[in-house]
Amino acid sequence: METISAFVELINDKVLLEGSAQNRAPLRMDYKLPVGDDQGYTGLELLLVSLAGCSTTAILPMLRKQKKTIKAFNVSAKGERRDEHPTYLTKIYLEFTLDSPDTTAVELQRAIKLAEETYCPVWAMLKNSTEIITSFQIL
Repeated sequence: METISAFVELINDKVLLEGSAQNRAPLRMDYKLPVGDDQGYTGLELLLVSLAGCSTTAILPMLRKQKKTIKAFNVSAKGERRDEHPTYLTKIYLEFTLDSPDTTAVELQRAIKLAEETYCPVWAMLKNSTEIITSFQIL
């Protein structure tokens, strides 16, 4: 079993944090005013980036294995957050945009489904507690 590690350190007198994982480049986390100074990502923003990135690293290798031409690919992730504490995300919307002259809607939809069901560990951790709604377009 592989162990993954991360480290977060307070760097000001509010809640500005600097963190990294596996000795990678650091990133900053903060919270909105008045708790923080809004100088970094919030935890929920990082969660959305993580899900979008994880799903991308699952989908692109599948399409490339099928010899598909990938000109561009992006994922827009949006979350609906509860107003009451704990303010977790109740719904996440993922919109995948692929620029490919030779990938069909069926092929992209299948790759997204496999990312959800098998290959994206972040999605696997979230899907039983948060509704994740997907859409896609091929340019």
